[in-house]
Amino acid sequence: MKDNNSLSKTRGRAGVSGSDLTVYACSVHTHTNLCDGKATPEEMAKTACAMGVKYYGFSGHSYTDCVSDRGNVLPFEPDAYKKRVLRLREEYENRDENRMEILLGIEMDNLSPMEIPPEGFDYWIGSVHHLIDNNLNNNNLINNNLDNDNLIDNKNSNKNSNKNINREYAVDWDREKFIICRDELFHGDVYAFAEEYYKQVGDMAEKKPDILGHFDLITKYNEDKSLIDENNLRYKTAALENLKRADINKSLLEINTGAMARGYRTKPYPADFILKAWREMGGRIIITADAHAPDKIVYGYDIAIESAKNAGFRESAVLTRSGVVMCKI
Repeated sequence: MKDNNSLSKTRGRAGVSGSDLTVYACSVHTHTNLCDGKATPEEMAKTACAMGVKYYGFSGHSYTDCVSDRGNVLPFEPDAYKKRVLRLREEYENRDENRMEILLGIEMDNLSPMEIPPEGFDYWIGSVHHLIDNNLNNNNLINNNLDNDNLIDNKNSNKNSNKNINREYAVDWDREKFIICRDELFHGDVYAFAEEYYKQVGDMAEKKPDILGHFDLITKYNEDKSLIDENNLRYKTAALENLKRADINKSLLEINTGAMARGYRTKPYPADFILKAWREMGGRIIITADAHAPDKIVYGYDIAIESAKNAGFRESAVLTRSGVVMCKI
């Protein structure tokens, strides 16, 4: 993704100049019923345009081998997804009025066997949704009678032998599965859980995604602070040390309101201490909704703006096909 920080000179295909931009003109972390969203690409684009969005990005979940992801992610070869988005691009960018620039993106999961960086996309989001038990084998599976829904099907992966079965744990599926992951993988040590999660986030960050997704996703069910003490030194150290692995010149850190839209949180990801550290590093932010339904496309942007300002940011990124444009918040 090409970079462009000249606000006065930048004009995207949607016809909005940099000086006219607001964060509400951009929504690039979105999902449709082609993965785990609730509406068609056509319905999402139509609503976005009606809301005044000028730069709209589709970011379907990349394929993974996780059995629990079946029906919730794109196919291993997402050609049909690409064609559908590009068809919408042609429709919305060739209008005489109410034009909207359509970006073709993908949210790459840490367990996806797809190549990184992915080819043929305008941008990609790098996210961690799963941890795995690499030490599980067939005998362990039989002896422990493990839930098949949490297994990884390796039919599309070249990385794992068919003699081995890995158990996957989705860190954001629900509170019960979070606790199971903590207890089974980390013997009840939630800070060991956090250290491994943030290590995986750091590994993803080093691949230089255009957007680093929901950095502290493991806090999704921690609104009441009963699962993790986010002020714990081990927890903060794990988060901040791996934040430093991100390239501030290549990746935007998203302020993500998705868990707010679904009623799990009252504040967006990431936590204030992470945002402040990112600002001190010289990093840039982008506000996203992680929208899974049409009415959530710019959900909670006002609260995200306040979080950004409280961390010391005065600008947020807008993602266009011409590159990154910074606008005032």
